[in-house]
Amino acid sequence: MWRAVESRDRAADGLFFLGVVTTGIFCRPSCPARRPRRENALFFASAEAARNGGLRPCLRCRPEDPPEPGLAFCQTVLTAVLAEPARRWSDLELSRRGFDPVQVRRAFLARFGHTFHGHLRALRVVRARRQLDAGRTLSEAGARSGFDSESGLRAAFRAVLDATPAQARVRSAIEFTHLSSPLGSLLAAANSEGVCLVEFDASADGVDAKARLLSIAARSNAAVVVGTNPHLERLAAELAQWFRGSRRTFDVPCSMIGTDFELEVWRRLRDVPYGSTATYGEIARDLGRPNGTRPVGRANGRNPIAILVPCHRVIGASGDLTGYAGGLDRKRWLLAHERRVIGA
Repeated sequence: MWRAVESRDRAADGLFFLGVVTTGIFCRPSCPARRPRRENALFFASAEAARNGGLRPCLRCRPEDPPEPGLAFCQTVLTAVLAEPARRWSDLELSRRGFDPVQVRRAFLARFGHTFHGHLRALRVVRARRQLDAGRTLSEAGARSGFDSESGLRAAFRAVLDATPAQARVRSAIEFTHLSSPLGSLLAAANSEGVCLVEFDASADGVDAKARLLSIAARSNAAVVVGTNPHLERLAAELAQWFRGSRRTFDVPCSMIGTDFELEVWRRLRDVPYGSTATYGEIARDLGRPNGTRPVGRANGRNPIAILVPCHRVIGASGDLTGYAGGLDRKRWLLAHERRVIGA
């Protein structure tokens, strides 16, 4: 934990809180304020525990706010947009609604890697594609999705989906979004069949969540577009319940994309009970591969759907937590969370 404080690791935000004896405050691990001496540092599992220890929250990093304030701001803007999908959201309109266009532009670039208006264009393309799937003509689909002309619609399809409208109609699509969690933001994606990716944005082992999404899309010959769909909306609701402790299993369908062996391992992972653990060797034996511990470990590491396909419940034969794409601190938190819920 001290290494996370030294490096101001944002991936550790939400996993624990840093208390400073000399100042009487507690912070996020990533707090930009001057670091305390090691002997003056205390670690707490929750903000409530830090408060109970007599500490007050830091006014600079605001540790009791959501761990992804940039994401929360973007979601606030998008909530307003989705409430009025036909409205033209110019900079002037953003200002009228109380949003600073410069802040919006910077937040979307930092959070998503593209501008707010680029995000809106992708959402309009998704709507137009659904209109085409419903049998609308190109002109009707464009008009219903906020495009002034067929040429503008065609250009947007090429920019967002790298396809013409006709090609897009016969090509599957994967929609992705970012979801908040107590452990940092999650990249989540789903196709028409179900959720195909849940990955922590800030990975601890070098795994690039967006690269994994693009790999899944390539394997299924699908276009990737920012947006949402009923599976992602259901996922967001169920994850929120899971983190609150009011849900132990997930009902949202999953669309797992991998080799036959990987799919076999991932299905077995979903059978590991909530609050329990299994070893790589036990899973290998259950699959009729008593010497397949290492292949099972590799398949476990390639699991693209965190939490729902609970690879965090797999441990080493010695009881060690071993690896986890989201980092061992997150794995430790997830297992402790399940134990707390069972013991409540």
